[in-house]
Amino acid sequence: MKNLKEIIASYSNKDLEERKNWYSPAAEAYNQARPHYPEDLIRQVVDIAQLSSTSNILEVGSGPATATIAFAPLGCSMLCLEPNSDFYQLAQQNCQQYPNVEIQNISFEEWNLEPEKFDAVLAASSFHWIPSEVGYPKAANALKQNGYLILLWNKELQPSYQVYQRLSEVYQIHAPSLDRYEDRETQENILRKLGEMITDSEQFKNLVAGKVESEVTYTTDEYLMLLNTYSPYLKLEPQSKEALFAGLRNKIDYEFGGSLQLSYISAFHIAQKF
Repeated sequence: MKNLKEIIASYSNKDLEERKNWYSPAAEAYNQARPHYPEDLIRQVVDIAQLSSTSNILEVGSGPATATIAFAPLGCSMLCLEPNSDFYQLAQQNCQQYPNVEIQNISFEEWNLEPEKFDAVLAASSFHWIPSEVGYPKAANALKQNGYLILLWNKELQPSYQVYQRLSEVYQIHAPSLDRYEDRETQENILRKLGEMITDSEQFKNLVAGKVESEVTYTTDEYLMLLNTYSPYLKLEPQSKEALFAGLRNKIDYEFGGSLQLSYISAFHIAQKF
């Protein structure tokens, strides 16, 4: 099995145009089905990073503004960079009520650096798409002295292990390569290593980490929509995906009453520029 750095490299090493367009087939599904970040997590981040209405935030890879709309009510100035044109349009729609938010349809790599301008650089489940040799130094250069890098993560939503075992029967028939379960220990280990990557960049100090666990209920339709936003499913051959989803729909509808209880970890890593 690949280690975390190899997995991240499989995303960040893709051609820039491929990275830009990766989520286009599932942009609307992503907007509807991906969970937001818990209010408690956002409150902790605002406190630790000392964010206020006078802060100037650069967001890297805003997607459809999943995290943006959690920080925009502060009234702070936000410049959000989103390379995917479909996400860019959705983000504009989702941020209509926030005149303090500017969204640009551009990648972080292509963006002209504005050195030492920002109090915080924010990236929500997006920083792993940027080569580390580019992302960390450029983020540091965009920050004011002692400014904060804020990385947010929502780990994949998981059913209970007992439910997973029943769903696994469908995966073994139609897509055995996607039959995997991340227990809590595995997910926390992944998050810990993501934090270590910030420290290893030698651009940041005083790393602080935290997490919040959430439980949600998804209907069959919502769950299949969610799966369709995860990269392994985007890569799945259409005929295999159709068969897999039909099998999962049948299993969830008839064995679990048309909905699943899911849990997930939301986490943050916050560090200061040297």
